Amino acid sequence: MWDTILDAFLDTLKVFPFLLIIYILIEVLEHKTSFTRDRERLQGNLAPLVGAATGLIPQCGFSVMAAKLYDSGLIRTGTLLAVFLATSDEAFIILLSDGMASALLPLIVVKLVVAVIVGYGANLLLANEKIAVTPLEGSEVSGYSCGREHEGKSDLHLYFVDPLIHALKIALYILIVNIVLGCIIQAIGEDQIASVLIGGIYFQPFIVAAVGLIPNCASSVIITETYIEGFMTFGSCAAGLCANAGLGFVVLFKNRAKLKRNILLIVAVYLISVAVGVIINCIASLAGAI
Repeated sequence: MWDTILDAFLDTLKVFPFLLIIYILIEVLEHKTSFTRDRERLQGNLAPLVGAATGLIPQCGFSVMAAKLYDSGLIRTGTLLAVFLATSDEAFIILLSDGMASALLPLIVVKLVVAVIVGYGANLLLANEKIAVTPLEGSEVSGYSCGREHEGKSDLHLYFVDPLIHALKIALYILIVNIVLGCIIQAIGEDQIASVLIGGIYFQPFIVAAVGLIPNCASSVIITETYIEGFMTFGSCAAGLCANAGLGFVVLFKNRAKLKRNILLIVAVYLISVAVGVIINCIASLAGAI
């Protein structure tokens, strides 16, 4: 038991410096970021592509931004879906910090392709969807990490203290998940776990995508760490992370007048994510990769 805790602590300690460095870089990238100034980015033909590329940036602030813009009528449904499906919260950072860069590129490609296809497809199906011609005055929306505000903070707080707190929070999630997974491995055994996973590859995406819908950084940490430990397939991981729109859905559901619309959006994201996971798992199974 204590060996499992110690191993989990040491593993978490190894990735913490990378987490801190990456979060500092992200804060620098995010500062003064705004997309409402450029109407073409929001409403032009490239909007789903730009939305998908923006969603790939490893934090949930842009899904919050997209939800706010969508509720204000400034972007179309396809663009919103592109951002949501591309968002992965902390997943990319954890994979990079944990030496899993080999899985990072395929995941980015899958999420980008899915987000772009769905984004353009939805905009095509909803060709008559009405959006605002120009942004409303004062409707500046910035993509801050997980909805954090930057105003009134010193550079030290903005570029070090905030990233440090964020890195410590994610490190704590990683530590807890690693301890739990370590205890499961010790109690059940790797062979037994492997046999269960092989038999359930077509059902995994349904479960993991549901976990991905949980609007918290912890869900992306759980999915990613579980994949790293070998408890799930790549397809199932992709399903969970496609559904992981961060706090975007929370923002949408604040508008109770659009409850039906919001439910349809969350169902669409879930079903698309499950389909992605099942397809990838089927291909991997036929190729003998799992």
